[in-house]
Amino acid sequence: MAPQREWLERDFYKDLGVASDASSEEIQKAYRKLAAELHPDRNPGNTEAEERFKRVSEAKSVLSDPEKKKEYDETRAMFAGGRFRGGGNGFPGGFPGGGGTTYTTTTGADFNIGDLFGGGGGGESGGFGDIFDGLFNRGGRSQQTSRPRRGKDLETETTLTFRDAAVGTTVPLRVTSPSPCTSCHGSGAKPGTSPRVCPSCNGSGYVSRNQGAFGFSEPCQDCQGTGSRIDDPCTDCDGSGVKVRARTINVRIPPGVEDGQRIRLAGQGEAGRRGAPSGDLYVVVHVKADRVFTRNGQDLKVVLPVSISELVLGATVSVPTLDGSVGVKIPAGTTDGRTLRVRGRGVPKRAGGAGDLLVTVKVAVPPKLDDAAREAMRAYAQAERSSGFDPRADWGR
Repeated sequence: MAPQREWLERDFYKDLGVASDASSEEIQKAYRKLAAELHPDRNPGNTEAEERFKRVSEAKSVLSDPEKKKEYDETRAMFAGGRFRGGGNGFPGGFPGGGGTTYTTTTGADFNIGDLFGGGGGGESGGFGDIFDGLFNRGGRSQQTSRPRRGKDLETETTLTFRDAAVGTTVPLRVTSPSPCTSCHGSGAKPGTSPRVCPSCNGSGYVSRNQGAFGFSEPCQDCQGTGSRIDDPCTDCDGSGVKVRARTINVRIPPGVEDGQRIRLAGQGEAGRRGAPSGDLYVVVHVKADRVFTRNGQDLKVVLPVSISELVLGATVSVPTLDGSVGVKIPAGTTDGRTLRVRGRGVPKRAGGAGDLLVTVKVAVPPKLDDAAREAMRAYAQAERSSGFDPRADWGR
């Protein structure tokens, strides 16, 4: 993915208020704090807060993606403070001479301009060549970047109960983001009219010029690189085709989703300008703890309180599941802490079927006994000793 040109003018770390070596957790924490403060729902009519909200969202989308963050850091480092110079002509304002010209970096290292663009005459791409694909005309590929760009990906969060996350559910999410204008349907043109092909660039979005041995392509100033002109802009969106609005999306949460999992909703992110495709919306799911159940993958785990007599004599006990209850047989002589498995009564699987229910028995000791129960326990203890049973026979050896 070629880096976006505006990266050279944006400091995403400053937008989020974090250091350049901030961890992913620090970036997420800073974003959530700022997003809560700047959200349009909390600042109705505040255009400054709305603009900062968009900048913060964009910064987070880049810095939270390891590949994008690496590319952004490398691009910023390469261009920071005018780090390329040579022949009295600043980079990238212009290059004297041909592809064999050697330039010097501010660190004193030399590089050949042919190597910078990849291949050095060998015809192979490489080095930093991909970075300049969107700026310089290399085999016509730059025309691809002139079209209206896809909207940015967005991220939101939702919190579910343990049981809803396990069996799946549908939740409504309120999202405030740039969306296609409902008046012009994203075209940017006044209803009843349409954009026309820009005559200056013939719809390519770029105009070309030659300087020395190089051919440069730069965004067309008449259409701002879009390839089209709008003579009568839509008054609702000022010709952008996009308008910030609140909308409700019903999101289907599949069964078995786990805490922290991201669900992708294709095309539900920020709208692309002038009819370009929308980005995606990612929903981060948080799952509340349950007082009865826990999980181990697709297996459902439960701790079952039992009496001493149920373990000694055996019993069938009713155990809760996600869809009712099931009778679990405790064999006579079961030890405290043993786990019993009930097949197919765990968390549903997307491909069909379900995991297992794991029932761990735990002795519950009565805090108080009446006289009859106390006498019965004494009699049992005496019978236990008479039978030769010693619970600590092998202990400590």
